[in-house]
Amino acid sequence: MTNKKTTFIPAEVPADLREWLDREAARVNSVEFISADPVQFPRRFSRLQDIETVALLSATVAWGNRKMICANCEKMLRIMDYDPYSYVMDQGYEELPDGNIHRTFFARDFRHYLRGLHSIFMRYGSLADFARSEHIADNEAPAWHLVEGMNRELAAANGGIANSRCLPQNLATTALKRINMALRWLVRDDGIVDMGVWKGVITPAQLYIPLDVHVGDTARSLGLLNRSANDRRSVDQLTATLRTIRPEDPVYYDYALFGLLPETAEQHP
Repeated sequence: MTNKKTTFIPAEVPADLREWLDREAARVNSVEFISADPVQFPRRFSRLQDIETVALLSATVAWGNRKMICANCEKMLRIMDYDPYSYVMDQGYEELPDGNIHRTFFARDFRHYLRGLHSIFMRYGSLADFARSEHIADNEAPAWHLVEGMNRELAAANGGIANSRCLPQNLATTALKRINMALRWLVRDDGIVDMGVWKGVITPAQLYIPLDVHVGDTARSLGLLNRSANDRRSVDQLTATLRTIRPEDPVYYDYALFGLLPETAEQHP
C-alpha cells in the first residue's frame, strides 16, 4: 500500500520565485525560530531515544495554538520527569491517571503511544533501528511506510487495538503532516533548527513536505500547488515541485511556506 504513488508533473518554478523562496526560508530557518516552535523540546536532549520520544510526542500535539502546543509539550516532559527514555522503559505511564494532554489527545492515548515505543525500544533499541529494519529507505514513501510499521507495533502492544489519535490509520489519503515534521527534525542537519540525528536511515532528499492548511494555502498562492485538498496527493505534488529546485533537500522550503501568510505570498515578485 505505501509504495503506491501517483506521478505528478511538477509545477514550473520561475527563477525569481525560487530566489524569493530561498530568501524567505533562510530568514525563518534561524536560531530565533527554535524558542517558539515545538522543535525546542527534542532539542533539549542528547540521547537518541530521548530525542525520538520527544520528537514524536511533540509532533503529535502540534496542532492548534502554538503557545498551547508548547505548554502541553512541557506538560508531557513534566509527566515523564524530564527523562523520557527512562520513563518509557520503566513503564511509568501505566501509573498515569486519566486526564487531558492536548485537545483531543488524552492520557489514555499517551499510554497507548508509549506502550508501543516501549515495545520498539525493547526489540530494536531505537526508532532509527526500527526504521532500518522496516527498510523505509527502499520505499518511495518512507514516512508512510514507517507509520505503517509503527501502527502495527503500537496495536500489538495494546492488545490489537489501533489508535488514530497517536498515528493516522488512513495511510492511503493522509498528508501525515506531524510525522513528516518530526522526520524533518530527525533527518535534516544544517546545524540551525533541525537536529539530523538519524544518520543513514533516510536522506533529506527522501523527506516530504509537512502539509497543513496554512502551508497548503501559501503554496497555492505561490502557484506551487493546484489541488484544493490537503491530502497525500497534494503532499506528493508539492514535494515533487520543490524537488525540481532543491532535489537534495526539498523540505527546506517548509520554512518559507510555514513562515509566510498566504496574502503575503500573493505579493511575491
